[in-house]
Amino acid sequence: MPLYEYTCQQCEHAFEALVFGNDEVECPECHGRRLEKQWSVPARPMAGTASLPTACNSDGPPCGPACRRFPG
Repeated sequence: MPLYEYTCQQCEHAFEALVFGNDEVECPECHGRRLEKQWSVPARPMAGTASLPTACNSDGPPCGPACRRFPG
């Protein structure tokens, strides 16, 4: 089940939503549909010493704070 993060462009409310197939997503606060999908960073594994893979070989924007291409 894909979990996505959004910010509503009408009321600026940030929220997460489970999206199944072609479901329409709306803001839980104002029920607006003008949403902007946000970049998400996966959580660290809970057990073990495994680290997250760092396979950022794309020309796109850095994938988040843990990205080796992140400027900050």
